[in-house]
Amino acid sequence: MKNIFNSIHSVEVLKRIDQLTPNAQPQWGKMNVAQMLAHCSAFQDIVMGNSFPPRGWLGIIVGRFAKPIMYNDKTLPRNMSTIPTILIADVRDFEREKEQLKQKIILFQNNGPEKCTTHPHPFFGKLTSEQWGIGVYKHLDHHLTQFGV
Repeated sequence: MKNIFNSIHSVEVLKRIDQLTPNAQPQWGKMNVAQMLAHCSAFQDIVMGNSFPPRGWLGIIVGRFAKPIMYNDKTLPRNMSTIPTILIADVRDFEREKEQLKQKIILFQNNGPEKCTTHPHPFFGKLTSEQWGIGVYKHLDHHLTQFGV
C-alpha cells in the first residue's frame, strides 16, 4: 500500500499537485480546485497535530468499524462525507493553496511517523502513524483523481 511517509509516494503526489491548473474541473463533488487544495491542507493540519476537530457522535458509534477504509487497498468512495471543520466553501487563491499544501506534505514526510498526531481521527478514532500515512496518501489520491491528475 502507498504511504505518504515513503518518499517515492510523496514525490508522486507532489508531481500530481503540480499538474493541477486553476481551471481544473472536478469529476464529482462540490469543491473547486482551490477549495480542494485548502481542504487537503486542513486535513494535513489534523494529521500533523495542529488542529483537533472533535469526534462526532456517529464516529464514536461506527467509526471503529469503518476505520479500515482509511488504510486498506481500496480507493475512497466518491462523495464520501467529510469532517465538517475542513469543508471549504469560501473563495480561495489557487496558487497560495497549492504551495501551502505542498509545503505541508514535504514537512509531514520529512518529520516522519514519529511526529504524526496521536490525537484520534474525528470519525475513525485512534490510528497508528502507519495508518495515518496510508490514509493521507489515500485522501490526497482521492482528491487528485477527483480533478483528473
